[in-house]
Amino acid sequence: MFDECIKDKMEEDCGVFGIYAPGKDVARLTYYGLYALQHRGQESAGIAVSEGREIRVHKDMGLVSEVFTEEILSKLTGSMAIGHVRYSTMGASLPINSQPLVCRYFQGSLAVAHNGNLTNADELKKKLAANGSVFQSSIDSELIVNLIARYGQSNIEDALMKSMIDIKGSYSLTVMTEDKIIGVRDPYGNRPLCLGKLDKAYIITSESCALDVLGAEFIRDIAPGEIVTIDKTGLHSRHFISHVEPATCIFEYIYFARPDSNIDGINVMEARRAMGRELAKEHPIDVDIVIPVPDSGIAGALGYSDALNIVFDMGLMKNRYIGRTFIKPEQSERDLAVRLKLNPVTRLVEGKKVAVVDDSIVRGTTSKKIVTMLRDRGAKEVHMLVTAPPVINPCYYGIDISERKQLIAAEKSLEEIREYIGADTLTYLSLDGLYSALKRESGFCTACLSGKYPIPLPPKEELGKHVLEASQKQKKGV
Repeated sequence: MFDECIKDKMEEDCGVFGIYAPGKDVARLTYYGLYALQHRGQESAGIAVSEGREIRVHKDMGLVSEVFTEEILSKLTGSMAIGHVRYSTMGASLPINSQPLVCRYFQGSLAVAHNGNLTNADELKKKLAANGSVFQSSIDSELIVNLIARYGQSNIEDALMKSMIDIKGSYSLTVMTEDKIIGVRDPYGNRPLCLGKLDKAYIITSESCALDVLGAEFIRDIAPGEIVTIDKTGLHSRHFISHVEPATCIFEYIYFARPDSNIDGINVMEARRAMGRELAKEHPIDVDIVIPVPDSGIAGALGYSDALNIVFDMGLMKNRYIGRTFIKPEQSERDLAVRLKLNPVTRLVEGKKVAVVDDSIVRGTTSKKIVTMLRDRGAKEVHMLVTAPPVINPCYYGIDISERKQLIAAEKSLEEIREYIGADTLTYLSLDGLYSALKRESGFCTACLSGKYPIPLPPKEELGKHVLEASQKQKKGV
């Protein structure tokens, strides 16, 4: 129950980073870049470096600040580096599954960091295993490494292009050989990836916020189906597939990305405030105060309160010190779970009609506890507003919701959800309202909201196996 309440959100797969910067402390710059991307994964972190002759790597379970020390960083010298932070949606949460993955193949050493999920992983693994490939981890990222090695008689870019023909699904990659850094974005652009510059150094990263932290210049988003290579001769680009409709994960804008990031020309903070304004147009409610569920509901709540000229305040305080190693309450103390993380400010909500704004409701457990806490603190009315449409379908592209039964909106009607969480009213933003906020009606993956899956899925029997395995991992807590 504690895990359900504390993690009643969808979790994204990973964050990747790469830098080509001869003469600079690439390990330290990568460390700071990963720090900026820590929201994308908190289970493991890793950095691989090359000085032109060999690749060395350090990775382990934990947050970036836990995995790396001054002593470790001082030993990771080189002219280029790639890094990774991981949240496991496929493969157990074990040290062997941490990234970057490093191997030796026909052309030399290779390191790969992957964000996303391959939908044909089972099929590929069977084919590769039948041809003699061996696997040390349980993550689909290792399949990419095996494919590159399989096509290793070609140069790395050609090997990547051939590999991309074989794999299906969602992926952004940073790849490093002894003498170059490469960024790859899948043909649908489902996972974000952008390019920046720091003096003469080039950077490839999941989100532009990592560039801002380093004081780097944002150059552009890497296009869907693009391979960008950085080496001593400069920056080079080629496209391997460009005939499909882009489908950036819409939840990057709703929840996953940091508010200060820009993805494919859209500022995340502005988009979330616009979602709140659109919700105010669709569902204006007579309340005394608008409060967000921190931190992901803040931008939407600001937009909602601005549109209706209602007082905005931080009526819920967040404890920012509950980490991965927190001792879970006993069964008899399960009500402590949310109270340990969120606590209402009684003076702000007592005797008032309160609108609570959140970006999404997945399982509903946290929303139920929040409503109960606000009523206990004297709130006259509690209205729950969600700045996104209901999540009604599982995701197979790198988000940890692979079963419909995990999703309250897939199992219950709007009124049933309202009754379950105990709110006076419950409202969601419409899909059209979401498009209006983003100022686009295409170019997004809305599978979890609409059921339209833009990236091909495996056969039903393989998909069923995928769902079962994901479910078993969640039950085991891996």
